[in-house]
Amino acid sequence: MEIRTATYLKIIRALLTVLACAFYLPGTEAQIKDTTRQNLLSTMAKEELNGFSWENEPEEYQFQSNALVITAKAETDYFNDPENGKVTATAPYLYSEITGDFVATTLVKPDLSSVWNATALLLYIDKEQWIKFGFENSDATGPGIVSVVTRTRSDDANGVIIKDETTLWLRLIRKGDLYAMHWSRDGKIFKMARLAHLPTSEKVRIGLEAQCPAGETATHRFLHFSIEKKTVKDLRKGY
Repeated sequence: MEIRTATYLKIIRALLTVLACAFYLPGTEAQIKDTTRQNLLSTMAKEELNGFSWENEPEEYQFQSNALVITAKAETDYFNDPENGKVTATAPYLYSEITGDFVATTLVKPDLSSVWNATALLLYIDKEQWIKFGFENSDATGPGIVSVVTRTRSDDANGVIIKDETTLWLRLIRKGDLYAMHWSRDGKIFKMARLAHLPTSEKVRIGLEAQCPAGETATHRFLHFSIEKKTVKDLRKGY
């Protein structure tokens, strides 16, 4: 009787294995992992930043409802002025050091009440090599996509004008020494705004920057922030 039972169990296990193979879709598990973006802000509190650190910690900020709310003071910015060489690195910046390729994504709701107010993804190697990609109230276009690539001195590139939107998705992708900047209205369809190269660096900082260069204060909101450790095939498409 015991021998028969053991035999039956072997047969059942074999049938289950066959069924599992029959319904398995190659790559499904990897796709689920790639498309699942944990909101890192939901894991943070003032007392526990979960591996992140502040540069220019703001006096007023809070984590609420899985979001980060920052009040940026006046004259806060990241910009190495190309006209006079003045270096400004005063804006609140919540970052983590990371190695290898990744995709960083955030959903932002900036306070655009003053010119140059912005929320951004900031990738930082050192004070002379960094990238800022944000939703900004530009002096040239009004609310829109603005990117700053700094190689000793910053450039200042105005992109797509954003009308009738208060929130926007921003994405910064690293692949080796190349960095792609993408934006989206719905978090699903992303369009590339810029592709840039920076010098080789094993580690980089990646995080959230909130600025108020010309106004008195600005209360900015980050509604989502995720970092996926993966390598995209096509930087222009973003996947």
